Amino acid sequence: MQGVPALYCLSESESIGSAIATHANLPLSPLEERRFESGEFKLRPLESARGRPAWVVQTLAASAAVPTAERLVRLLFLLFGLKDAGASSLTAVVPYLAYARKERRTQLRDPVNTRYVAQLLEVAGLSRLVALDVHNPAALDNAFRVPVDHLSAMPMFAQHFARRWSDAEMTVVSPDPGGIKRAQIFRELLQRELGRETDIAFIEKRRARGVLTTGALCGAVAGRHVVVIDDLCASGATLCHAAELGVRAGARRVDVAVTHTPTLDGLLAVMASPNIAHVAVTDSVGLPRETLAAIPGASGRLDVLSIAPLFGLAIRRILDGKPMAPLLERWPVEDR
Repeated sequence: MQGVPALYCLSESESIGSAIATHANLPLSPLEERRFESGEFKLRPLESARGRPAWVVQTLAASAAVPTAERLVRLLFLLFGLKDAGASSLTAVVPYLAYARKERRTQLRDPVNTRYVAQLLEVAGLSRLVALDVHNPAALDNAFRVPVDHLSAMPMFAQHFARRWSDAEMTVVSPDPGGIKRAQIFRELLQRELGRETDIAFIEKRRARGVLTTGALCGAVAGRHVVVIDDLCASGATLCHAAELGVRAGARRVDVAVTHTPTLDGLLAVMASPNIAHVAVTDSVGLPRETLAAIPGASGRLDVLSIAPLFGLAIRRILDGKPMAPLLERWPVEDR
């Protein structure tokens, strides 16, 4: 077994972890998980990890049973345990990386949570991180001192909307100035899929002490199909307001594409908006498909794109020493 990769998945991420394992063509390694009455737990690999590269899948979006902080602690404990068990390297596969929105100081004495998470994972022995559409990729790279593979759902979204609206005049909208770079990347991918130019716009937004204020929509949207693109939907307020401004400005229809939906309430708010015609999300947070299917108005309006093929292919390419750049340029990508 020495040198053979071992892929682990914590039980709270079982659905997404199993799918990633299938696409990576790797079996899930058995793991003993025990919970004690006090809320403490025990994690133990049931096969030898000595000399083997270990991969651990854990998404850090809260659920009713396992909140975000506990998910992070369980990931840390498993990494520590695998290091003690002699694993040759430790890679964390984290489809949704929590605490990434607080990546810089905007007020006096502000914490920098992204850096704190990085330090905790590195102390646990982390050798590599694989994550998806983190809020600020530059901050992520600066926080970690180990290699980081930053995957993106943008190529998947570009293919999705190019197929839906192949003949429509389209505008890509960032719901805030901070997301302009993301919108530019998505616009370029969409243009490649469509084979023609698309426009770009953004909405002025400010947030102070939890209060959201927005200004004008800057860019041409009148008579166009608009796609509002974002990395995360928490409360849904930003996306709903962006859609409202788009409709007021004369957009023919407004669709939304968002990678992470860590709270069901946020997704419910977006789905309830009369200004949003269609929503595309990924399953990065591990919400059960039956839960998503039960959302009012989901039928025909909500599409959930699986990130398991993307992560599975990324794992295979890392193991085989292949470049990761093709995964950011087009989807699907042949593993060659």
